[in-house]
Amino acid sequence: MQADNNTVVRFHYDVALADGTPIESSRSQEPLSALIGARNIVPGLEAAFIGKQAGDRFEATVTPEQGYGARHQGLVQRIPKKFFHDAHTLKPGMTTILNTKEGPRALTVLKVGMSVVDVDLNHPLAGETLVFTVDVLEVRAADAGEIEHGHVHGEGGHAHSEDGHQH
Repeated sequence: MQADNNTVVRFHYDVALADGTPIESSRSQEPLSALIGARNIVPGLEAAFIGKQAGDRFEATVTPEQGYGARHQGLVQRIPKKFFHDAHTLKPGMTTILNTKEGPRALTVLKVGMSVVDVDLNHPLAGETLVFTVDVLEVRAADAGEIEHGHVHGEGGHAHSEDGHQH
């Protein structure tokens, strides 16, 4: 079976910057699963799965527009230290999570002052061209519940309890 919209792919991946600097790999853990067409993964990688089947290995170069977006200078902000649960450990260059009205937000610390922290709210990979090396382990048709919910259930996906909440 070939991957297409409304199919589920199970896969392992490595991702690197365009210059070859490794970023992360899934190979030391369970494979990932994604519902193609539901934007569970970055658009450029999702598009590269179309037509692939179990056993395929492919490389996909994903531009910022098809990955984590361009960098925006307006996302550099100064935030009072009191909003950080881990303020005492913050150092320039590290990433942390800030709880906002819109939910948790990953950010990069630029500078730590006496009472404020300068942060970059861009995704750490914004503005980067990424090179994915992917091994396709399985391709299967998504079931009606997965299509309705917009994500994979079961192995490598989400579990729903009887009350309908994710766990």
